[in-house]
Amino acid sequence: MTELAAAKAALKTQAVETPSWAYGNSGTRFKVFAQAGVPRTPQEKLDDAARVHEFTGVAPTVALHIPWDRVDDYAALAEYAEDRGVRLGAINSNTFQDDDYRLGSICHPDPAVRRKAVDHLLECVDIMDATGSRDLKLWFADGTNYPGQDDVRARQDRLAEGLAEVYGRLGEGQRMLLEYKLFEPAFYTTDVPDWGTAYAHCLKLGPKAQVVVDTGHHAPGTNIEFIVATLLREGRLGGFDFNSRFYADDDLMVGAADPFQLFRIMYEVVRGGGFTPEVAFMLDQCHNIEAKIPAIIRSVMNVQEATAKALLVDRSALAGAQRAGDVLGANAVLMDAYNTDVRPLLREVREEMGLDPDPLAAYRRSGWAEKIAAERVGGQQAGWGA
Repeated sequence: MTELAAAKAALKTQAVETPSWAYGNSGTRFKVFAQAGVPRTPQEKLDDAARVHEFTGVAPTVALHIPWDRVDDYAALAEYAEDRGVRLGAINSNTFQDDDYRLGSICHPDPAVRRKAVDHLLECVDIMDATGSRDLKLWFADGTNYPGQDDVRARQDRLAEGLAEVYGRLGEGQRMLLEYKLFEPAFYTTDVPDWGTAYAHCLKLGPKAQVVVDTGHHAPGTNIEFIVATLLREGRLGGFDFNSRFYADDDLMVGAADPFQLFRIMYEVVRGGGFTPEVAFMLDQCHNIEAKIPAIIRSVMNVQEATAKALLVDRSALAGAQRAGDVLGANAVLMDAYNTDVRPLLREVREEMGLDPDPLAAYRRSGWAEKIAAERVGGQQAGWGA
């Protein structure tokens, strides 16, 4: 199989999970902006996600966020998704939007609050059982704002204790994905601030615990691809939350701020053997001023383009230049792949998959935007709960 044929075959197997919350209303700390046609129920979110998969062909799963997506019957919700050609993916917990969590959740100094937080995480595992979801994704807003506010080491002990209880509840084939974030909303210490802290906890928990890399959760200038390479080498990269940032956790469309960084990350994924179902490629974005479904389609396309370029790197030539100490030659091999216009290749891939070569144009012609704007009138629009 030629290099081009191998790249096309790999691209046809790609899967990018879209987040249910990206279809709902979102905004800044100051304002949540409403849009026409926004879903009012988890089912309507799945309807929109099904359109993204219909036109891209590579977005077969939808992540849920609890309690934002709470329903009475999760098995029925899973069946609803499958009837529309998608499946339910990761179950995301929420331990940051309750008044009790003002001083933290799983790391809170009050045992009663910690118990409440852990019980919620256990509820999320129950939901995984009902939906058939593989991944429990955990992100904690826990931390402190002032020196001396709480015992830093004790908070790590509480974190480890709570994670261990939830880990013990996981069933066969289920995983815990632990996310980290440099700062926000805590400003002095964050209890899971970096990949090293997340990795240390996962290592102690066991093989079902993996690290999630959110591309917006690092200090400026951080070499994210190094983190990806290291976690892949250690067998602990569970997945990505893809988005873009200029300053902090901006949650912009993936590849919008620095497409070269996304390419570098995807190259390390391909080179490190991470282009498999064991590494979950998820979007985690908030579309505040742009139309939501087109933005999600565009994001999926951005991931596809970065992946295609990564697959086209001449790894034999690159290895030869590296062995020879040819600094400029090695860099040129990477840059040749990055500078390749892969859009014609992806058009071919989509046509061979029976899809329209231009997913955004196909969506616009479908009339879905006009349909939902006309039909989704009344009721409570879904949002991120802020």
